[in-house]
Amino acid sequence: MPNQENIQRKWWKEKIVYQLYPRSYKDTNGDGIGDLKGVIEKLDYIKSLGVDVVWLNPIFESPNDDVGYDISDYKAIMKDFGSMEDFDLMLKGLHERGIKLIMDLVANHTSDEHPWFQESRKSRDNLYRNYYHWWDAEKGKPPYRWSIFDKENNAWKYDDKTNSYYFHIFSEKQPDLNWENPEVRHAIYSIMKFWLDKGIDGFRLDVIACISKDTSFPEMPENMHVSKWFPYYTQGPFLHDYLKEMNREVFSKYDCMNVGEMSFVTTEDALLFVDEERNELQTFYHFDHTGVGVSKENFMYADDTHWDLVEWKKIFNNWDKVFAAKGWGTIYLGNHDMSRMVSRFGNDREAFREISAKMLQTFILSMRATPYIYNGDEIGMVNTNHTKIENYQDVYTINYYNQLKQKGEDYEGFLQSHSNISRDNSRTPMQWNDKENAGFTNASPWLEVNKNYKTLNVAAQENDPDSVLNYFRELVQLRKNNLTLVYGAYELVDESNEQIFAYTRTLDHEQFLVVLNFSDTPALLRTTIPINKGNILISNYAEPSHNNIYDPYAAVIYKTSI
Repeated sequence: MPNQENIQRKWWKEKIVYQLYPRSYKDTNGDGIGDLKGVIEKLDYIKSLGVDVVWLNPIFESPNDDVGYDISDYKAIMKDFGSMEDFDLMLKGLHERGIKLIMDLVANHTSDEHPWFQESRKSRDNLYRNYYHWWDAEKGKPPYRWSIFDKENNAWKYDDKTNSYYFHIFSEKQPDLNWENPEVRHAIYSIMKFWLDKGIDGFRLDVIACISKDTSFPEMPENMHVSKWFPYYTQGPFLHDYLKEMNREVFSKYDCMNVGEMSFVTTEDALLFVDEERNELQTFYHFDHTGVGVSKENFMYADDTHWDLVEWKKIFNNWDKVFAAKGWGTIYLGNHDMSRMVSRFGNDREAFREISAKMLQTFILSMRATPYIYNGDEIGMVNTNHTKIENYQDVYTINYYNQLKQKGEDYEGFLQSHSNISRDNSRTPMQWNDKENAGFTNASPWLEVNKNYKTLNVAAQENDPDSVLNYFRELVQLRKNNLTLVYGAYELVDESNEQIFAYTRTLDHEQFLVVLNFSDTPALLRTTIPINKGNILISNYAEPSHNNIYDPYAAVIYKTSI
């Protein structure tokens, strides 16, 4: 059982991270796209949330094939977002308010408009040729690889200039870097140092599990299920070597934080990445819990039939055990690659939207892990569920739709289903007030604002003590004032309950009981833990329960005796 004498305190374990999608946060120059001056304008708001760290989605120069995840210049600011002077002012403003900044680094691939790739494709003997993965056509077609964003599901793109194919896990405009080339690795480390020397506080490492490739490219069956992909795409033969080198060359030289996006990582190999003694990463986030509402056969389609709370609880329980003595975890329910958490894990019907938003916030901020909250989730924003392709901007959705249409398959059925889980759901503009375009812009927004902005917005919640926003602020302060909610041991309560997710957090002689009803009907909690209504620290209902029967989407944290 942990106590304050044996816990390993680190500042990055105790921080609350606010993910900010700058394209959709606040537009100040009237082009319909959020910008850094918009972030600067909202710094006092961010400070008011009580969060400690801002994770900023990519703001580097980019042609925007994948809204900034296709970088053409790592040391320049995308013109849509402003200038380096704007960045410096934003960073200064964050630090003046005691808020740290981590940036989103895309190190697996670049844009095909990056100078490295432009040189690489000029000739086979170009100095930059080995910065990317090329397959000469005279060897025949390269072994098949499925591409996540490609129009033809092919990760090899033929380039007639040198009669060769280049490799791209994502879109054809995102060629994969060849990390087997030490020049590439050290160029990336130099970029990281450039930003850390400017004063940023760390990185979120995009698809970092994919950087090491088996360059013999063994044949991959074309109809392989997604669950079998990982040996072909992630955790390649030198991944740990590269992460150790990155730590040695960069992380060890700065007091910074890092979090890796780790596709297909398992509980069995998790500590290979985050055990402090291995000197690789501090934390990563996995995807085991994100399958709720998504088809197990084809993750481009929605499927609500697999929402099993008992199985979901097992996922979190198993991951907590991994980090009980070593390493550290993360907790999140929403980000730029997922639909809105209230629509996916809660209930976005008007009767339950606010109460379930508070319940999910309670979950995130009471678990043993570094919590990540996505902008807009602090006010309970929900999905837009667009059913017309014209409403979409995401290359992921557009390419898959067009592929089905070309094949004569059910592209309209796909769109109807995919609307529930589309990434564009989380990328709609931040809803600041009930004025035109939710106060995000006075121009036509790059992505349509959710139609519910008239009633669901920051201004409407700001001075309402019972609002989702102010509940979030209260939760943040509760976590910050109680180390037990950060480092306390986690133990499930009433594990087989199909409606309630309950657990204790214990540190020294202090224990908290967290009770969350994940259903739209009252639910009974079975426990021998004495529950005293006078010991409620926070709840989303004035009276969340009667005789241990909890109201729909109730959330409550008790202080209990042990």
